[in-house]
Amino acid sequence: MSPRRTAPASTGRPASVTATGTHTAGVLSGRDAGVATGANIHSLRVLNCQGKGTVSGTLIGLEFIKTTLEAQPYAPPVVLLPFAGAYSRVLNAGCRRLVQMGVVMVAAAGNYKDDCLPVLSSIRARGRGWVGSPRRGDTWGCAASPHPPLPPPNPQVITVGATNREDQPASIGTLGTNFGRCVDLFAPGRRHHRRLQRLQHVLHGAELARRRRPRTWQASQPCCSAPSPGLSLAELRQRLLHFATKNAINPGWFPEEQRLQTPNSVAGLPNRLGADEQLYCRSVWSARSGLTRHATAVARCAGDEEMLSCSSFSRSGRRLGEHMEDKEGRKQCVAHNAFWGQGVYAIARCCTWPKAECRINASSQAAEGAGCSPQDHVLTGCSFHSPSATLGDGGRPMPGTGTGPGHCAGGTGVMAHASCCPAATLECRVKEHAPQGSAEKVTVSCDDGWTLTGCSAYSQGPGTLGSYTVDDSCVAVSAAGSRAAIMAVAICCRSRQ
Repeated sequence: MSPRRTAPASTGRPASVTATGTHTAGVLSGRDAGVATGANIHSLRVLNCQGKGTVSGTLIGLEFIKTTLEAQPYAPPVVLLPFAGAYSRVLNAGCRRLVQMGVVMVAAAGNYKDDCLPVLSSIRARGRGWVGSPRRGDTWGCAASPHPPLPPPNPQVITVGATNREDQPASIGTLGTNFGRCVDLFAPGRRHHRRLQRLQHVLHGAELARRRRPRTWQASQPCCSAPSPGLSLAELRQRLLHFATKNAINPGWFPEEQRLQTPNSVAGLPNRLGADEQLYCRSVWSARSGLTRHATAVARCAGDEEMLSCSSFSRSGRRLGEHMEDKEGRKQCVAHNAFWGQGVYAIARCCTWPKAECRINASSQAAEGAGCSPQDHVLTGCSFHSPSATLGDGGRPMPGTGTGPGHCAGGTGVMAHASCCPAATLECRVKEHAPQGSAEKVTVSCDDGWTLTGCSAYSQGPGTLGSYTVDDSCVAVSAAGSRAAIMAVAICCRSRQ
């Protein structure tokens, strides 16, 4: 129930037995405190007294929101989805329609200490959709609504995991918050979390609140501060990630194979999210490719994000590299598994600035490298793909001469792809780091005021696992025991204002 205005309930029941609506409204915008004080709260009930519901009931709720916005247009609202459900194509379509109207969708990641990817096969086999208090094994995420099937063509929601009072992943007995590449960030999910303690006195039913266990539906609420007018969902997501507290979570809580893909960010916002023209970027991981020779993994950006670079990573080191391509009007990052490989990941660098279309310039196998037009474009990223041989000395981004753009220097038989963006909107430079002797992991970071757009690993011998980004740092990794020196090469950019 809302302390302000309540929309018609879809179930016909006048009150919520669980008081989840009251709890949510108090955390969001209570009388005296909240993460978005002064915001108008509208409660729309789609679950029954047992916390269960159906996809059709949720669709009725989304249709009610759509009809209301069409009849009385106003500033784009934030829609909070504090429940879980199995994959539903029609629910995805309903969320997509609202996003196209400017609505920001925020969803809980789930409470089963699992990757957000799985969808319980028995639910899909039955052909029945449900939403509400999930059962063990059922999850949100890329393959669960309101996310699309893998690979995600256009994420329609901001997915939030839960942390406890120490800014660590929330545990619920033997279970806990979900994780993985489909979680965008984490936020407070416990009543006694130090970031939420000042809000607790506004909650209705103190005893009930004290007994309530940590839930990701509560964690999704701090990310619901009303966005500034003019910000798209992708721009708001980028700003949430930019202002989040970094590296507060102990990654040892997550399974080893999920630590790189799970964001180490806990939500924290400035007083206002302005629609400035700063360059904001994030990394989007693909699912792991298959194990067959030439199996591929694909990563894509959201519809209003621009892909500025592409890299790949394989724990076995058996990879053929990666390449950027335009497919059906959208850019995608494609990583290639090699013979005897154990799967490869594609990592796309997705940005919400510049407001101009970038292009991909590709080399032929005969030409050793690819570059940008020196008159009007700058280099934001490089990718390298060897069609037949495991990538070792594949190539590297090279700084330009004078004020000219850099270029992607490829090795023999290696195809290079250069991401080139208009020089009128960006200035970029190449930064690299190579330690003395061999090292399994090398990191190079952009200076303050600069944003990482490209990340590459360069080695003069085999055994390179690849490269990936952590915030504005580029990490290059070599295989354990490799004697070949490895270099991390970053491309750092900033907007021209």
